[in-house]
Amino acid sequence: MWLITRQKLKDFWKKHADAEEPLTVWAKEAEHAQWTSSNDIITRYPYADPVGDNRVVFNIKGKKYRLVVKIHYNTKVVYIRFIGTHAEYNKINAETI
Repeated sequence: MWLITRQKLKDFWKKHADAEEPLTVWAKEAEHAQWTSSNDIITRYPYADPVGDNRVVFNIKGKKYRLVVKIHYNTKVVYIRFIGTHAEYNKINAETI
């Protein structure tokens, strides 16, 4: 998979240093993944939550942070739409962000 706007992850972990390792691990796994549907993601990440419009919410660092991505399965592109704390996540609509 090809990650778009990976810089969002780096910007986030500059503010939240404890997020760097789990986000780096997630990004490496995502880049090597061959996801064809949200079912493939749930197999690897059972606590990930498909929320519609090919968006998936990942819990990062034991649910301390939330990562929302939009995936184009046919072109193997993952768009990073949001990364934030649980409180920040509660203020957005994951289906439209």
